[in-house]
Amino acid sequence: MGKKKKEEPVAEEQDNVKDTPSTPQEPQNETSPSTGEKEADTPEWQLKYSELNDKYLRLYSDFDNFRKRTLKEKLDLSKFATEELIVKLLPVLDDFDRALKAFETVQGVDASLKDGTSLIFNKFIAILNQQGLEQMRVLGEPFDTDFHEAITNIPAPDPEQIGAVMDVVQKGYLLNGKVIRYAKVVVGS
Repeated sequence: MGKKKKEEPVAEEQDNVKDTPSTPQEPQNETSPSTGEKEADTPEWQLKYSELNDKYLRLYSDFDNFRKRTLKEKLDLSKFATEELIVKLLPVLDDFDRALKAFETVQGVDASLKDGTSLIFNKFIAILNQQGLEQMRVLGEPFDTDFHEAITNIPAPDPEQIGAVMDVVQKGYLLNGKVIRYAKVVVGS
């Protein structure tokens, strides 16, 4: 208690602290990479605003991408939702086709029976076409593994028919542009 503290050295230490900072500071001329403004001149609220605005824009962009992706998935789902049912109905369509061909070759069939079957077939095919079903046109076309399945090869009577589809064993179908059944064909060699 009898001794007094020297005030001068304490004051010198405080002056030294002000002149030499304990934590390194960034140079004041450096600019922020995101805004291009001087960070020293930018108030804290503007930095916070820029940060929050950037987060908002990213969140908005993510949500917009999510919305677009979900909408596309819903459209695809509705477009191809009937695919399984239509694939199961294709053998019935083939049977109708065979029945109509049989009516052409058989004698003594009542015309009204043939007309009634033809009418039912046309209504059936019209409903399937409304759902996006298309029959492949393959006869005479070049063989394409994206649409055709080769059953066998036969000698081509004409050199132009080499590699072309000569006969169709089973018709192929597309549903909204997607192959749901490949056409089984005979290829000229």
